[in-house]
Amino acid sequence: MSPDQRFTPDAGQARETFRRPLGKAVPFEGEGGTFTQSWYPICMSSAATADFVRGFDFLDGRVIVFRDKQGQAHVMSAYCPHLGADLSIGDMVDGSVRCVFHHWKYGADGRCNGMPSKDPIPGAARLFKFPVCEKYGIVWAFNGLEPHYQLPDFDYPEEDLVFKTKIFGEVVPVDPWVLCANTPDMQHIRYLHGIEINGDNPHEAVEWTDHSMFYNFEGTHITGEPVSHRIGIVGTSMYFQSTVFAGRWFGFVSPFALVRPGRSTVFITVCARKDMGTPEEVDAFLEQIAELEQRVVLDDLMNMQTIHLQPGTLTRSDLTLSRFFDYMRAYPRAHPSAEFIR
Repeated sequence: MSPDQRFTPDAGQARETFRRPLGKAVPFEGEGGTFTQSWYPICMSSAATADFVRGFDFLDGRVIVFRDKQGQAHVMSAYCPHLGADLSIGDMVDGSVRCVFHHWKYGADGRCNGMPSKDPIPGAARLFKFPVCEKYGIVWAFNGLEPHYQLPDFDYPEEDLVFKTKIFGEVVPVDPWVLCANTPDMQHIRYLHGIEINGDNPHEAVEWTDHSMFYNFEGTHITGEPVSHRIGIVGTSMYFQSTVFAGRWFGFVSPFALVRPGRSTVFITVCARKDMGTPEEVDAFLEQIAELEQRVVLDDLMNMQTIHLQPGTLTRSDLTLSRFFDYMRAYPRAHPSAEFIR
């Protein structure tokens, strides 16, 4: 009997079919031409100046960042409405962005306010102006005409805190919300990061809004130190953490820039209270915490380099993660800047 004959099913025997069980898909950024309406980090605050205009990739296009004479940061579409020159290679003249091509100028309201020719300025000569805020040492832009939520504060006034902010690593090949999905995934906190959560997973204690999810837990860090965490996701692009580590408080946020559909950049900000010691002692503590959090982020980024995230075979331990997928499916999406930034 040949090997082929030996393993041929008997007549009438059904051949078993294997299929991967998948849940309802979560839309990826840019799918259907829209993006989640969230606050996204664009650049460090130090990159926004009144002397230079800078360009950054955002959503499925490009934006510029500059400061006006009053020091206010602005994020606008990068392409001149005249012929599409990239304004990021232009310059700043009297508080306005000047296009390198024909020297049309654009003010803080996004409208053309001058050109060297004697032609009347067209009313349509304007840039898309994103809602902007500055927080945690970062310039943020909201994907929409009006933001529907604000970025959260820490437990202490900002003037009482010291911040350290940096861009961490290279571009990560996933959407920001995929990185955010780590936080409702309580199992990954236990097993990938080795953080012990006292008691059962706190699914019932999770606080949900239409733009955030937060929960608290006590536990033990992989270093062996006791930790008391309040962690959460804000919008679809930011991880937020307030922690007491070995008896000392610190804050940590990791926002994720959307530089292209399926491409993110990771920002890291740590903060501590100024009254926790001398400036040198506080700085040393921040360096310690930054190193600690960077190791956690590296664990995640290793996985994110190759993951193809799709809701699949979930268990009871995935209760909060499953609800996060529902949160993402219901999250508002739009792209009002589409005709301007591409």
